[in-house]
Amino acid sequence: MPPLGAEAAAADITRAMRVIQFADSMFPVGSFSFSNGLESAVSESVVTDAATLREFVLTVTRQAATCDGVAVLEAHRGAVGGDFVRVLSADHAVLCRKLNEEARTMSTRMGKKLAELGVRLGHGVVLGKWLAAVQAGETPGTYPVGMGIAFAEMGSPEQDAFAAHQYGAAMTVLGAALRLLRVDHVATQEILFEVNENAAREYAAVADRGLADMATFAPMADILAAVHVRSHVRMFMT
Repeated sequence: MPPLGAEAAAADITRAMRVIQFADSMFPVGSFSFSNGLESAVSESVVTDAATLREFVLTVTRQAATCDGVAVLEAHRGAVGGDFVRVLSADHAVLCRKLNEEARTMSTRMGKKLAELGVRLGHGVVLGKWLAAVQAGETPGTYPVGMGIAFAEMGSPEQDAFAAHQYGAAMTVLGAALRLLRVDHVATQEILFEVNENAAREYAAVADRGLADMATFAPMADILAAVHVRSHVRMFMT
């Protein structure tokens, strides 16, 4: 007979492993194709070293929390509560707050791939319904909404979905930084460690926000994104 609490411990381990899997930079949703604005920041000398990279990453994750992070929570709550309209509302709200074309492309491409993969992994009742709506042109299919749905269907709490999304936002930039800047893995891990420490505080700051409270104010990031659209030579899609 297994020891008391063995089933709960096994469930916790499975839950933790799934958070790791979905947050992994190798998770095949195409995040490696994007730099989340870092390429333009480097080319325009806004980011030049580990110190300025740290500031850039913290800005990206703060912006991710106040906009996409809210959508993650709304989509998770909609999926758990059987409210598909709430899921779709979150999806449209995210896209409306992406000011530049590349950010919209990044979010929808990764979102669609996440839905397809989630269905294939067997966690796709709501994801499958959402994917069908995306394919029918009824909803854009943004990545944060996909994350919220996926974690809801796996039985993981919304905090897991939020954490995985924040981790992914940081790793998109840090992975690109290793190819664009003279920084090493130690420097990027130090920044990631700080991102991880901030995640709980960022969740607490947005947990009670609704779609009307979503905000993406980061003017320099929008300017850099506009610059990137017109770049003739580039390694990343954003």
